[in-house]
Amino acid sequence: MEVPIYAAAQLTGSISASFALRALLEQTKDLGTTTPSGTDVQALIMEIIVTFCMMFVTSAVATDAKAVGELAGIAVGSAVCITSIFAGPVSGGSMNPARTIGPALASNNYKGIWVYIVGPVLGTVSAVMCYSFIRYTDRPVQSISSFKLARTKSNVQDV
Repeated sequence: MEVPIYAAAQLTGSISASFALRALLEQTKDLGTTTPSGTDVQALIMEIIVTFCMMFVTSAVATDAKAVGELAGIAVGSAVCITSIFAGPVSGGSMNPARTIGPALASNNYKGIWVYIVGPVLGTVSAVMCYSFIRYTDRPVQSISSFKLARTKSNVQDV
């Protein structure tokens, strides 16, 4: 129930911001649009891969009780940064359909837009399914951890 509302909010924000920028910077053509540099297939594969990586990291830090909550933002931000740098030359690194749809509407430039809808959706669904498969267990989190430090007394005496 929350996903459609969240998606609608993202689309509304993206479209509103894009049209506001078009009004403010009217001389700039194709402001903020994301289009493939190579073929649509290359961009599609890149979008699937980078969205998968970003969503896998996000799923891990957002749902795993062993993850440090204070560092979740740094982990997700780093994943977005690294995947954007990696994907930039090929697809522009959108990783979010709303990020592409808003500027496309405002600029009236729809070149390869299907790539930026299909790719992130496939990448996200694949990452969530993969992480759910890896993470699935009936045991409590405390019994899963295989790395435990045991405190031992040092046999070395102070000199």
